[in-house]
Parts: sequence; C-alpha cells; structure tokens
Amino acid sequence: MNQIGYSALLLAVLTSAFGLVAPLIAVRTKSRGWMKTAERSVYGLCAVSLVASAALLYALVTRDYTNEYVYNYTSNELSWFYTFSAFWAGNSGSLLLWLVILAVFTAVVVWQNRAKNREILPYVISILMSIALFFSLMMVTSRGSNPFAMVPAGVFPANGSGLNPMLENPGMVVHPITLFLGYVGFAIPYAFAMAALITRRLGDFWIRSTRRWTVFAWIFLTIGNIVGAWWAYVTLGWGGYWAWDPVENASFMPWVTGTAFLHSVMIQEKKDMLKVWNIVLIVATFSLTIFGTFLVRSGVVSSVHSFGQSSLGFFFLGFLGLILVFSLNLLFSRLDMLKSRNELDSFVSRESSFLLNNLLLVGIAMTVLWGVLFPIISEAVTGNKVTVGPPFFDQVIAPIGLVLMFVTGICPLIAWRRATLANLRKNVTYPGLVAIVVLVALIVTGMRHTYAIISFTLCAFVVTTVLMEFARGAWVRREMSGENLAKALLSLTWRNKRRYGGYIVHIGVILFLFGVTGSYAFKQQESRTITKGESISVGGYEVTYDSFDSYDTTEKRVGTVTFTVSENGRFLGTVAPRKEYYFAKDQPWTRIDRHVTLERDVYVSLLDYSAETGEANVEVRINPLVSWLWIGGIVMVIGGIVAIWPDKRDAQRLAARYERQVRLHEI
Repeated sequence: MNQIGYSALLLAVLTSAFGLVAPLIAVRTKSRGWMKTAERSVYGLCAVSLVASAALLYALVTRDYTNEYVYNYTSNELSWFYTFSAFWAGNSGSLLLWLVILAVFTAVVVWQNRAKNREILPYVISILMSIALFFSLMMVTSRGSNPFAMVPAGVFPANGSGLNPMLENPGMVVHPITLFLGYVGFAIPYAFAMAALITRRLGDFWIRSTRRWTVFAWIFLTIGNIVGAWWAYVTLGWGGYWAWDPVENASFMPWVTGTAFLHSVMIQEKKDMLKVWNIVLIVATFSLTIFGTFLVRSGVVSSVHSFGQSSLGFFFLGFLGLILVFSLNLLFSRLDMLKSRNELDSFVSRESSFLLNNLLLVGIAMTVLWGVLFPIISEAVTGNKVTVGPPFFDQVIAPIGLVLMFVTGICPLIAWRRATLANLRKNVTYPGLVAIVVLVALIVTGMRHTYAIISFTLCAFVVTTVLMEFARGAWVRREMSGENLAKALLSLTWRNKRRYGGYIVHIGVILFLFGVTGSYAFKQQESRTITKGESISVGGYEVTYDSFDSYDTTEKRVGTVTFTVSENGRFLGTVAPRKEYYFAKDQPWTRIDRHVTLERDVYVSLLDYSAETGEANVEVRINPLVSWLWIGGIVMVIGGIVAIWPDKRDAQRLAARYERQVRLHEI
C-alpha cells in the first residue's frame, strides 16, 4: 500500500506539471483538443490524490508500522476517532491534505466552468496546477515530507509512538481540516484574479464567478479559528483561548484580509471602484495562507502549534516570493486598465464606510504581521530574538477594534453615494439612544473598566442598528405581501440572502466581541495546594475538594480529583479535572474541567497531585462570558451559510424589488 501511495504522488507530480503546461499550449495553438486534455489532467490529479489519501488512511487504520508516518502518529491504543485525525497530525500528512483539497477544488472549478469563462479557464487551471505541483514536489523530494517513507530496513515495530496528548481532542478532527479548506479555498479567487489580469478582462466578472468560493473559504477559516480557540481553551490548561501565538496569528491574518476583501468587492460590483485594491487584497489573502503554512513548517518561530525545525521552510519562502513577484508584476503591468470609472461622491457615504472598514482590517493584519516578523528580523540582524507578546497586540489591536465596531454599526445606516444629514440623524437616533442607556447603566452599576464600557456600549449600538435593518425590511415586506411579521422576516432574509446573511454575520461578530470583552476585562483566578475537604474561593464561587482517584492503563497513569462547585452556598455541580502521565513519551498532561453557564465558566485545572498525601495543586479561574465566543462563532457561520446559499432568479428579482422599496421607505 505504501508503494501505491508513493506511486500516486509521483503521478500527481506528472499530472500537475502537465496540467500547468497543457492549458498554455491550448491557448497558444487555439486547440480544443489540448484544452480537453488539460481538463482531463485536472480530473487525473484529483483521482491520483484521492488514491494517495486512501493509501495513507488504509496504512493508518491497519496500523502499518513499516510506514514511518504511521509509526510516529498512531499506536495500538489510539481510538479510531483520533486514528482518522492522525492523517493531518504531522507535516507530510498535512501536505497531502493540502494537495487533495486543492485537487478536488480544481476539479470542481473545471466542472463548473466547462461551458462558461472559456477565455480565462486555461489560465485558472494553469495557476492552480502550479500550486499543486509545488505541494506534490515537496512530498516526493523530501523524506521528511513523504507520507509513505518507510522505517529503516530490518526494523519491525510492534507498536507506534502515538499522538501527542494535546492532539487527542475533538478539535484535532475539526480545526486543521477546516483551516485547510479555508486556505485552499482562497486559491480559487486568487487564480481567477490572476487569469483576469492575464486576459485583460478586468471587470467584476471574476468577483461574481468566485463569490461563493470566497464566502466558502471565509466560512471554513472562521470555523478553523473559532475551533482552534476553543481547543486551546479546553486543552492547554492555561485558562485562555488566544495568546497571539505566531501560528495562531498565521491563520488570523488571512481571515482579516479575506473579510476586508468580502466587503471591498461590493463596492466594485455596485460602483465599479477599488479594482486595484481588490486585486491587492486577494493576493495578500492567498499569500498569507502560504505564509501561514510556512510558519508552521519552518521552525523559525516557537509555538506549540508548529511542526518544529524543517528544511521545507526555505522552499515555502521561495514559493511565496514567486507568488508575490508574479502577482505584483502582473498587477503593475495592468494598472492603466484598472482605473475606476467612478469616485467617492462624499465622505459621508456607505462607500466611504466600507473603505474605512477595509483600512482598519488591513491595519489589524499589518500590525499582527509586524508582530510575527519582528522577532525573526531582530534575530537575523542582531542575533537576539526580541519577543513580541500579548501586551503589544492587545494595546494596538484593541483601539482599532473599537473603531471597527463603530464603523460596523454606522455602515448600514448610511446611504450609498451621499448621505443627507436628516437621513443620518433619523437612522442614528434609536441606536444612539440605546447605546447611551447602556453606557449610563454600566457606569451606574459600578463598571470602571474603560475598554469594557466602550466595547459593551458599541455592542449595543451595532446590534440595535442590525435589528433595525431587519425590522425595517420585514415591515416593508409585510406591507407588500400581507404576511405576518415573523413570516415576513423569514421571507425577507431568505429572498435576500447576501444582504441579510451579512447582517447575521455582523451579529455573530458582536456576540464574539462581547465574550472577548467580558473574559479579558473581568477574569479572576486563584491557585494553591489543598487537601480533601478544603476549598478555594474565587469571585463568589467556591470549589471544594471532594475525592481523589488514580489508575493506570497500558498507555498512561491518570489522577483525577473531583470538586464540588457552589455559589454563595448553593450547589451548582461537580467538575473532575485530571492529570495524566504518558509512559512511552515520558510526558505529563493536564485535562481541565469546567462548569459552564452563559454568564461565566468556572475553569478548574489540576496542576499536580500527590497520591500518597492526597494533596492537589489546583488552579481555579472565573472566565466571564466565554460561552458567547462560541455562540458568536456559530452565528457567524450560520450567517455565512445564509449568504452563500443559492438564489433562484425569481427570488433575486423579488429581492431587488424589496431593496427598492426599503430604500424608498428609508427616504
């Protein structure tokens, strides 16, 4: 099976190389035969990539320890659930995952465009196949990146090393694959943008052709980041969900620029503006996905998420350089053809608010990028690595984020082209009043954390503006159709999915930021060593040591302490954090437990214990509003799914009619 898998990778190199060249020959010779062959090479790459993936999965499931990758990431004790996720637990497996997702996506693109976009399709295929060629070459030219490398001859392992304890979590099944779906998804609009530049078809057709691909990639990158934060929160035992770790930042940056791109393209579609800016944004987003992959594999940054030292980092850096040189050279050669037909009519307009939104998002991305690169640059120049920690990011990003929240709230209230003072005053009145009421209530109740007060006030402002948009639209729909208000609201959303799906995403973002604000501003913690019957009190909650249990398995020793959680003497429930020691890896690991409500998490970590004395070193944290992060993430994804859902033509026409009526109602 290993030979089959490796042979499939060799075929992937050949088919991707052929698929890179064949479309260009088809364009030069104007041969439909060559074009058909190029399309078949895409399907061929998809087939051989799936064969290679199936071969690796078979080796993992059957515990073929002659395969070095299987030996390193599975064991006889590993459950089938985590055996499946071991596919992408290591460097070579994750590269194969990149390749197979890209191959499948490219095949779908060819199938979707088999009867349209024939002028640019050859270049789209060639660009995507060049990316596939890079990833397939990485696997066949480097033993450390070959998922089918064999253990040394004469070695017959009876058991494997198993997964790192950190990876034995449901997040391992979801987080990497959703991130990769997001990363690879952004390759599609990038390829279309470059093909549009090459063919000089520089209208908004490439944006319209790839809108669903862009939203699809954004949805999965959102899921990947949210699940990654949840995974860190429940696995690492430090009580937080985000530490501005370089590899965390690597997946956050393309999400930020991708979000900016999704907003910016609306201006090009409606006003034929920002053509250059949109090209720059999609190039930046795709380049950051490659940069993120480089960070994980290069070993240039220290992170619990990275694969450690690897020679692959230089190849990824070189590939990233080629992408930037190719893209920017192509962009500069077409600058005179990318001039906008229109200009901003007013600084007080929806176009201006979208542009400010973009500048703030890009500012966040550039700040994070500088924070990631500065330690690398400082070490290269001075020989000393200067650490850029959470305080830097918090101090710089927080003010930008607050301004961004305000812009998110004000944007739906401003008309396109030029907003009148009377219209703006009318639209801002109710959200402004709600925000003032919330502000006063927070101060009167004793809140003194400045950022929290501003953030909660802005949350109220933004949510009110979005709810007003839903209410206004539903009321117009009700007047037009005679439906009851609830049905009118559902019909309105379903018949104009892009607009109202976006509003749902905005609500999700605000819920997420509501949780971030509470958990950062008002967290409390206490840690000490206690024995049975003793308690730790934090923020009005009491965690009492009830019992201790210890047992051994063939793989590890487990110590579990059960605690009772109460509030002002009222019993709430029990938690049972545990400490594990893995024999084969000589590695301890902490498994936390929580008592969760919408108001807060009581987060308990068993740092250490003594089986002889029964003493337990315990850390208790009160993390307010953390559940709203996960709720906000779910709402964001739901909004994205609504926005991406296909519309029928008659529904689109009716949606346009409703848009006109809503605008009239606003006036």
